[in-house]
Amino acid sequence: MLRTGDEPLHARSPLRLRLGLALWGLAWSIAGAVAFAVVSRPGWAAACAVIVVVTATDLVFVIRRLRQGAHYQPGREVPPYEPSNGDASGPAPVHGNGGGRQDRRRSRAP
Repeated sequence: MLRTGDEPLHARSPLRLRLGLALWGLAWSIAGAVAFAVVSRPGWAAACAVIVVVTATDLVFVIRRLRQGAHYQPGREVPPYEPSNGDASGPAPVHGNGGGRQDRRRSRAP
């Protein structure tokens, strides 16, 4: 996909979706831990408790990232990247003495 240069204007963060899913998972894992504890299934209750801890940790990180706010995004004055021509060869090789090991061996006197 080519970069058009307007990505900062149309970019959407998945953090709010992740926040909603984490809250949903937290609610269900707490309900599961309580339900399994009530019916005397300690193994399943412990498994749900582990999921509660993981989900709560994820919530902390998501909320922290949301509170950080937007990060630097280039403005309209920054031109878009040049589109790739589909060539997988990479950048053109640099000619001359690049300071490589072979070059140093050749330059030594016998």
